[in-house]
Amino acid sequence: MSLFQRQLIAALLFACLSLAAQAQPLRIVSEAWPPYIHDDNGVLRGLDYEAAHTVLQRLGVEVEWQMLPWRRCLMAMEQGQADGILGVFHTPEREASMLFADEPLSQVELVLFYAKTNPHPFHRLADLRGLKIGVSAGYWYSDRAFRESTLFTRESAPSHVANFGKLVRKRVDLVINDRRGGHFALAQAGLDKQVRQHPRVISRDRMYLGLRRDAGLEQLARRFANELRRFKREPAYAALQARYDDPAHARLAGDPSNQSANH
Repeated sequence: MSLFQRQLIAALLFACLSLAAQAQPLRIVSEAWPPYIHDDNGVLRGLDYEAAHTVLQRLGVEVEWQMLPWRRCLMAMEQGQADGILGVFHTPEREASMLFADEPLSQVELVLFYAKTNPHPFHRLADLRGLKIGVSAGYWYSDRAFRESTLFTRESAPSHVANFGKLVRKRVDLVINDRRGGHFALAQAGLDKQVRQHPRVISRDRMYLGLRRDAGLEQLARRFANELRRFKREPAYAALQARYDDPAHARLAGDPSNQSANH
């Protein structure tokens, strides 16, 4: 058998395996991060989840969703136990093992929150000198100056709500969190009257659907991105975004006590 024939057979076999894999439900993992994705009394909800669910339904893709701690999500992708991961940041380190649908699901804005009874002025990084900042363990902060600064100390907490609890009890001076997610968590925890945010945005980042690079899902990544762009131009998407931008909606959601995010 010639080299060309062996290569042709290998290519056909790979194509058949890819088609067979796509005949099975697409296995997508994520970690709870309201209001982007969370379990609301046994029902998955959230801005990114509902957008992705709508798009995948339109594409005729059956999905098996699983909620896991973030590190287990990444491990499931690495070990081939998951085909996709929802709400992941696109970093150069992840490109070797992940495909990213090139239309983002949403954009996060990282801001600083302060207790009304313990305000700290903030206009530039030097204003944080000597302070203790509440952070989320394992979270990626894309602003390098903030990420590497030695002006302040960092203290992590197991969840966003725990971080805000420490803030109102003055165990930390400020908390860095996503603007939308922070207000959602505060409303759920009943702390929204006690905490405010500084208007300056520390950094902006985008969250994507990531797909396992070795699973033959390149075409799906392109189709997903194209259909997501179409959905974003529709009134239904504008209504979805408005609903999750309203902190009052958070009070109707499930238990906030176990919300962490490391995306």
